Amino acid sequence: MRFNLRHCVWEITLGCCFSCKYCGSSADGKKRENELTTGECIDVAGQLKNLGCRRVSLIGGEVFMRSDWSAIVEALTSRGIKTCIITNGFLFKDEHIERLKEVNIESVAVSLDGPREVHDKYRQAGSYDRAVRAINMLSAAGIPVSVISTLNSENAAQLEDFYRIVSEFDIFAWQIQACSPMGNAAKAGIDYAFDFGEVIRFVERHMYSAPFAMGIAHNIGYYTDAEPYLRGNFNGAPFRGCTAGLDGIGIDSIGNVRGCESMYDDGFIEGNLREKSLAEIWNNPDGFAYNRKFTPDLLTGKCKACDKARYCAAGCRSYNHFVHGKLYESPFCAR
Repeated sequence: MRFNLRHCVWEITLGCCFSCKYCGSSADGKKRENELTTGECIDVAGQLKNLGCRRVSLIGGEVFMRSDWSAIVEALTSRGIKTCIITNGFLFKDEHIERLKEVNIESVAVSLDGPREVHDKYRQAGSYDRAVRAINMLSAAGIPVSVISTLNSENAAQLEDFYRIVSEFDIFAWQIQACSPMGNAAKAGIDYAFDFGEVIRFVERHMYSAPFAMGIAHNIGYYTDAEPYLRGNFNGAPFRGCTAGLDGIGIDSIGNVRGCESMYDDGFIEGNLREKSLAEIWNNPDGFAYNRKFTPDLLTGKCKACDKARYCAAGCRSYNHFVHGKLYESPFCAR
């Protein structure tokens, strides 16, 4: 079977101005010593294009910690690849606006995880105000901006209050995702569990009246009555299972390739771009086996008996792995 690469999440640096309590990549503010050079990143952009990749999201660490971030974006957009940057907004400056326009960025997503006191608690003092400032600067400049919120047991209970805050922003979308107990979140013992059903019902209450698109990420679900409309598309397309290694990949700052950049465990590394080409890694007949060789016989727990399991395949592989180590069983499925 042939698999077509469509999207990529690319961590271009582990360097960051924060050390968030739930950072999945365990960022401590320091970049790796052997991160891909500018030239290597430009070459990777070409390899992504050659494989047909249509969309790339650049993440960190913090993207703007790399002085060559715009050269990397331009290497992608000049090849026709739609590119988004995900940022904490803390370092955002006026000078970034013009450069983002010059390199034809598609959009910028700013991480914002709750009202000021909650956001700053998990990131650092003053980070909420800086993030809001970045959102306002981007929207004022006509650059499409969205908000991404990572939920744990504390801020999931404050979604209604947070909704009123987010509704004041000039954004085109709000994505809600679950905090996964990996990286710093695991080390800090973050209480990550919350009721998926409550969050889904929250989105249902507001998704048609909100001044922006609302959606939930692939690690929250699955197959409630609202399923076809929950992931920000409004077109009746339900979740069809984890896409890691099927049409998407993750690349880290030293060139390791995984099926998804949320699968932040060395056991999921399929190869390194300094040792093999992206095409070799992607086209390996034994690669990404957890999804490419999935069969319903692998399902465990309640997922094994669920009549929707043939569609969702037990949901997000990364979240399942880090919560309880069972790839084919969703621990908090709303169904």
